[in-house]
Amino acid sequence: MKLLQMEKVKDGKYLKNYELTYLNKAGREKKYEIVSRSEISGPEALGRQVSGVSIVAYHEDKMLLLREFRMGVNRFIYNLCAGMINEGESIEECIQRELYEETGLSVKRIRSILPPSFAAVAFSDVKTQITFVDAEGIFADHTSENEQITAAFYTKEEIRELLETEEFSSRAQLAAYYFTIS
Repeated sequence: MKLLQMEKVKDGKYLKNYELTYLNKAGREKKYEIVSRSEISGPEALGRQVSGVSIVAYHEDKMLLLREFRMGVNRFIYNLCAGMINEGESIEECIQRELYEETGLSVKRIRSILPPSFAAVAFSDVKTQITFVDAEGIFADHTSENEQITAAFYTKEEIRELLETEEFSSRAQLAAYYFTIS
């Protein structure tokens, strides 16, 4: 596979659309569409910039999950606390801000920050960092009028039930499943 050309085809407020032209293994051209949160200067910049965080948060023997309305699928799903890194913001500052904005909670301790990984590799170059934290405080809603989120801590038993009956983002489903078997 060889990338021959890259062209920006749309410049949205949050996403930029690109068309990539590849030479496939059969020697024919293949057009491929992707979206990015970043302005991509050229093929060498694809997948280079980390744009956000996903937060797996715990309090004592419970795990935090958000039940949130996601416009892209027009329904409520269970998800992790997550968000975009602001310009000039460190990963640690982003973790603290996003946890507070979406839940009202504060970070008691950062357990681990994993290296960047692709969030939706089939159609995007977006990279995020998954973090593990201990959280504390009282739930409060600091979200915008365009977000509808209910945050709660769940026991392993409660999460086992949710995994069987509710819809999740894939990252939240994986984190929740491994929490239940640990």
